[in-house]
Amino acid sequence: MTLQEVKNRFDIVGNSQALNLAIETAMKVAPTEMTVLIQGESGVGKESFSKIIHQLSNRKHGPFIAINCGALPEGTINSELFGHEKGSFTGASEARKGYFETVSGGTIFLDEIGELPSDTQARLLRILESGEFIKVGSSKPLHTDVRVVAATNKDLYLLSSKGKFREDLYYRLSTVPIRVPALRERGNDIHLLFRKFATMFSEKYKNEILQLEPEAIQVLLNCKWEGNVRQLKNIVEQMSVLETNREISSEVMRKYLPQESYLPVTTSGASHTESSAMTERDIFYKILFDVKNDLHELKNVVSSMLQGNLSPDMYAANKNFVTAEVNNYPQTGGNFTSNFIRNNPKNETIIHIDETPKEEVKLSLEDQEKEIIKRALLKHKGRRNRAARELGISERTLYRKIKNYGFEDLEA
Repeated sequence: MTLQEVKNRFDIVGNSQALNLAIETAMKVAPTEMTVLIQGESGVGKESFSKIIHQLSNRKHGPFIAINCGALPEGTINSELFGHEKGSFTGASEARKGYFETVSGGTIFLDEIGELPSDTQARLLRILESGEFIKVGSSKPLHTDVRVVAATNKDLYLLSSKGKFREDLYYRLSTVPIRVPALRERGNDIHLLFRKFATMFSEKYKNEILQLEPEAIQVLLNCKWEGNVRQLKNIVEQMSVLETNREISSEVMRKYLPQESYLPVTTSGASHTESSAMTERDIFYKILFDVKNDLHELKNVVSSMLQGNLSPDMYAANKNFVTAEVNNYPQTGGNFTSNFIRNNPKNETIIHIDETPKEEVKLSLEDQEKEIIKRALLKHKGRRNRAARELGISERTLYRKIKNYGFEDLEA
């Protein structure tokens, strides 16, 4: 399985060098039985890497379970992990199997392993060394065949040097360490992830897709993102629900970030090659994002057509095809095709609306948009607020388009 196939299968978006290295390491270690320690800040997606390791291993048909060690009460954590005998403690009315017994033959993912109590660490070390464990309240050793993948957002080496984590367990866990990069270290991946989440929540909430102004993109890239991908996803969902204006400015973006989060942060770790190189999957998300925007503009074209503002020739060209320019997308080594998008020799993407068109007619949305905006301004004698209302766009968007098309002389 290739790197790109793994990204597609596990829904991973991005092409930064650090991310690719982490995925490639997980792919290489997956077929082995080695213990893996995944390191990274909270919210970077460490559990996705545990799933990659399990699904690409010989245990893929066995059980998989993810345990958040920090969420288990200290008084019952040994019972949860290793099981207990009837009457071993108050409330133990019957014997119970622990996770290490029920997941035998599969993989157990121990997240936030730095939160384990010291006695639990000793029990885990015995499993890693011999596969043996003892239930709470029992003296009979049992055997399990479990592969352990652990994760932490703490420096276990530092904790072990301070006596807060067993040193022998640290070295046993970190046979193969995998470092998942923080979001702020991934350069242009941040914008790609924003586009992915914006498209996803547009579908979920049945509204128009969010767009970022250039200044907002810069704020996005310069944010510290202490909550990483989880924080970004939550912010995009909030914006998708709360923002009426679908064009997000830098001021709006800052509203959703903590006061200290948008201080300049260097992203020099991403090389020019990293930031400019895009995979087919990344290009697909980018094209899909732009196509949705073009279809929104098409709604305005159709609305004007129904009101008698479009000529029959314009309608004839419109009913079969919409052409979206994608000249700025970088090329990849493979062919980028789908059931509804294809590239022509002039590097344009043609979106089929009529499944059986008689002939291919190219229509420039920019020219039609320019004509419609001009007519709306003339109709309302240059009054921007009325023209914007009829066109179905914000007054701010209309003002930007007036400047782009040089229509200042049409304003009142």
